[in-house]
Amino acid sequence: MTSSAAAPPSSSSSLIDAIRAHGEAADFLAWPGDFELDRSDHVEPVHLASGARLEGFAGDGAGGTFFFCGEGGEERPVLYADSEGGAALLAVGLPELLRLLLVAPWWRDCREHTAEESREIAAEYLEDEPDLLAGRDAAAAALGLELPGEAEVLSRLRETATVTGRDYRLVFTPEGNEYRDLIG
Repeated sequence: MTSSAAAPPSSSSSLIDAIRAHGEAADFLAWPGDFELDRSDHVEPVHLASGARLEGFAGDGAGGTFFFCGEGGEERPVLYADSEGGAALLAVGLPELLRLLLVAPWWRDCREHTAEESREIAAEYLEDEPDLLAGRDAAAAALGLELPGEAEVLSRLRETATVTGRDYRLVFTPEGNEYRDLIG
């Protein structure tokens, strides 16, 4: 981190504000994380089957959207919906989502969501971008996040999507059809 960079966020500050304040963190999250705060509108009208609040706060380059679920702040569960009718609860809270995007930004390419599979995909990314890990570490430091290993992040993703996520069913509002599970 350079001396001109802002300090990592305090425990009471917003991670969204920290991302906006730290260009290197925002850049890493945009690529390879495919997470951009200026894309928060979903491609179609949706709601949670439970009736809980759904708030889009970020998106990806292919029309997918990251939503906070329920009431509260950045500690709320985070649901991801792609533009093809798939959805999954990815994390409980923004810090957990950011750890996933920093440690395994290629999570969408993992079918089994195992550390071995992630390492194979990571090797392909590192061939094209050898400074990727340094960028990840700089982004994590700028956001004040400690990073767990791939196995822990992916295990938590599977558990969140398949166990906790059962209570977060996304519905295409006009037809009442539920989105399919992205992680099963």
